Amino acid sequence: MHNSIFLGAGANLPHERYGSPRQTLEAAFVELGRRGVRTVRRSPWYRTAPVPASDQPWFWNAVVEAASDLPADALLAELHAVEAAFGRARTVPNAARPIDLDLLDYCGEIAPGGPGKATLPHPRLAGRAFVLRPLADLAPDWRHPVTGQAIADLLAALPADQIAERAG
Repeated sequence: MHNSIFLGAGANLPHERYGSPRQTLEAAFVELGRRGVRTVRRSPWYRTAPVPASDQPWFWNAVVEAASDLPADALLAELHAVEAAFGRARTVPNAARPIDLDLLDYCGEIAPGGPGKATLPHPRLAGRAFVLRPLADLAPDWRHPVTGQAIADLLAALPADQIAERAG
């Protein structure tokens, strides 16, 4: 068990107000701070191929360690509210988007989720290079709360077609 909150952030479409996907995500971190979700540390940025593979633009991704007094479900609601404020429209799964904010891990809690409830840890984080690589930069000793697997082992098990290149 650990006491950190980790959020995933990604985007692959520019935003008419905020600019590039990376600039949009940086503005979203500021907005989250206004809403009581403070960034403690941010991973380096990564450029990542879409998952599943497609011809849409590559993503900008990062993971932040956050601090908040909000419980997990309320934090998830704030993430969704920021996405909506930044123009995220949920259409088809894995569509190109100007912003995507995910609650990856909330202090090691395990929760089944449901309508309006957080699924913890994020159900697909263990198989995604765009989450695991930046998470490993922040928390190299992190272990999956359900399986206990070390992040290094999860990274080693990723498919070769999941490309995540450090971009600074």
